[in-house]
Amino acid sequence: MQILFFPMTRWRRTAVLLAGMLALAGFAAAATPAGGEDLTTPSLTAGQLAPASPELIDRSEEEHFTSEWITVHWRADDPIYLFVVLPTRIKRPPVVLYLYDYPAETDIFRDDDWCARVTAGGYAAVGFVPALNGHRYHDRPMKEWFVSELQEALAKSAHDVQMTLTYLAGRGDIDTDRAAIFGVGSGAAIAVAAASADTRIRVVDVVNPWGDWQEWLSRSPVVPEEERAAFVRPEFLRPLAAFDPAVLLPKLAARVRLSQSPVSSTPKEAAAKIRAALPRGAEFHAFTDEAEFDALAAGRGQGLEWAKAQLRGAPAGRTGGSANRAGAK
Repeated sequence: MQILFFPMTRWRRTAVLLAGMLALAGFAAAATPAGGEDLTTPSLTAGQLAPASPELIDRSEEEHFTSEWITVHWRADDPIYLFVVLPTRIKRPPVVLYLYDYPAETDIFRDDDWCARVTAGGYAAVGFVPALNGHRYHDRPMKEWFVSELQEALAKSAHDVQMTLTYLAGRGDIDTDRAAIFGVGSGAAIAVAAASADTRIRVVDVVNPWGDWQEWLSRSPVVPEEERAAFVRPEFLRPLAAFDPAVLLPKLAARVRLSQSPVSSTPKEAAAKIRAALPRGAEFHAFTDEAEFDALAAGRGQGLEWAKAQLRGAPAGRTGGSANRAGAK
């Protein structure tokens, strides 16, 4: 099956912007940055963001899982729909966070089949859409979008992963000392950045990550040709190095698997550089069947079991500190 990539045209940005405005309507949370959020690094230290109380929107109990739709907010203008899916009759299960490719929506997290698959075997699953996606794209001129504001999108989303882990740890019903992250495309780039900043993430499973930014921005079909020149300037590229999987992967202490397919929004040269950056002991999987990639990217297939298998070998319930517990008091 051929995978098609559509640049973010003006009408699509309008649709996403309207969705975000509707999501923001009625939002009156008092979350405010406590010390100012540093968007130059994936790392988030305590006090940069101050979370407001989470709000439960919906809770559904099924035979094998319970799903919760929660609004969390640590930026006053950026409510995040967080989806927490728990297996039934499992006390403090390990957790896998899921981040999908741009443009991302929340539909997959509300799909009962997906919820059943990701919790099978006794695992919690948590998902949200990254910054400047879906309901999180609002109150911006249409010329400002995920790629034009790539540093902001990557930094905020990496911080969101850390804040989410801190929220989950505070609930007490999820073992965040056994945490994995699964990402596709832009979500994979965010996953690597977050894992570089937070050692609570023990396992990293990424599929076709964006990265090697100069090559990616020069050739990726995600970027509209009329906007490309602005994104390959040194002043745009320089700060992106802090969020580049090709730079960060060799530094990861987590267990890592990289999967790549021949048809991807990441150019071949960039994909090769990212693969060459894998840390010692990492696994690599090349898709030879595009249907296999389609299934994994859509949250289907046996590929989702890899991260769970790695968590099964991780020690349970560590105490004491792991690296960066963002937002902790």
